[in-house]
Amino acid sequence: MLTKTPRGKNGRNGKLPHIAELPKIDTTTDTRDILAHAAKEAQQDNYFIVDVDAHVTETAFWGEVIDRMDGDVYKQMARAFKGRGPAPGLLNSTPGLLYQDVFGRIPHQQRLGEAVPGGRTHAQVTLVQRAMDSMGIDYMVVFPTPMLVLGMHPQVEMEVVIGNAFNKWLTDEILPQDPRIKAMLYLPFNHPEESLKAVEAYADNPSVIGFSVTSTRFRAVNHDSYMPLYSAIQASGKPLSFHSGFHWGDQSMQQCNRFISMHAISFVYYNIIHMTNWIMNGLPERFPKLKLIWIESGLAWIPFLMQRLDSEYMMRSSEAPLLKRRPSEYMAEMYYSSQPLERSNLDLTAATFRAMKAETQLLFSSDWPHWDFDLPNSITTLPFLDDQAKRNILGLNAARLFNLEVPEHKMVGDKKAPAAREPVTA
Repeated sequence: MLTKTPRGKNGRNGKLPHIAELPKIDTTTDTRDILAHAAKEAQQDNYFIVDVDAHVTETAFWGEVIDRMDGDVYKQMARAFKGRGPAPGLLNSTPGLLYQDVFGRIPHQQRLGEAVPGGRTHAQVTLVQRAMDSMGIDYMVVFPTPMLVLGMHPQVEMEVVIGNAFNKWLTDEILPQDPRIKAMLYLPFNHPEESLKAVEAYADNPSVIGFSVTSTRFRAVNHDSYMPLYSAIQASGKPLSFHSGFHWGDQSMQQCNRFISMHAISFVYYNIIHMTNWIMNGLPERFPKLKLIWIESGLAWIPFLMQRLDSEYMMRSSEAPLLKRRPSEYMAEMYYSSQPLERSNLDLTAATFRAMKAETQLLFSSDWPHWDFDLPNSITTLPFLDDQAKRNILGLNAARLFNLEVPEHKMVGDKKAPAAREPVTA
């Protein structure tokens, strides 16, 4: 980025302006500098904001995660891998991961080189706090990053060992240091029994506001082995999220010869499959009080799937005998995160918001610090939303879903968060 610095009085002395090049953003750039404009907007606004999808970089503190692995054998294996190269031990890599920085042009998320002060506050906590304070966020829900593809690991036990160690690290080191940082804990979904144990272990932790499944995997969500897991999550009163991701190693995605092609489709692909299996196998009727959130797939796919499933169901309803309503009606009671918000055609965006009942079901998310993150102004600048709808989406919907406290001075418009919509039961 270039800036002109005029020489002499007001630059009108006939001399050419001096051109100064501003520092480029790299892996060492301070979060507060990157988000400086967002901070100005946050100071002017009075919105209560919950960011339901941001990310920690667990591999930057991989030694701390390894220390929490169950069993000395796995610890030794992980340390041996780490000592032989830059790839974190035992994690499965995915083709295309390094494409995200556009070959070095958007490098910030590739390595945590940002300086943080020493002391009792964990470095990752400091980084999260800087992002929250800059964007004016009241609560931030954090997820892992490279682990989003862990569901594709060829060794099921590795997902269990790594997922459990990450959960311990997050609940031991990160969450206790700031009550504004929350988590939906990782479930090693390829192992239903271990996933159930994770729910039982953390259901009463106040910083754990839900549980998450990484969508990038080949496990049918309707398998009978998952029914005890869903029952336990429903009993906890906390939601279950499906956090999508990409995987260029998937044979379907290998047909795409460009990262942009795979990235555009892959994030939506897995959640479409899981959503379809969830609804058509009658899980909304079997677990009517289990709240679901679909994360990081954008929104454009929602009206497509609503209409597609409704069309098929009305012609072949006998194949979905547990359903008592159209698939779209169940989808309209689920929750969705906003990022990455498609805004290239605002007429389509507005229609999508109406179809999904965004005023009560949409949750703001930034996806910080990833290259395609969204700021709160992705919601506040939408011309078809009134002020109350913006406030609901930015934070009040999440407040009622996660039972979060809203500061009195941010209760503008309605004096309380919108009442939770109870699912329709038989």
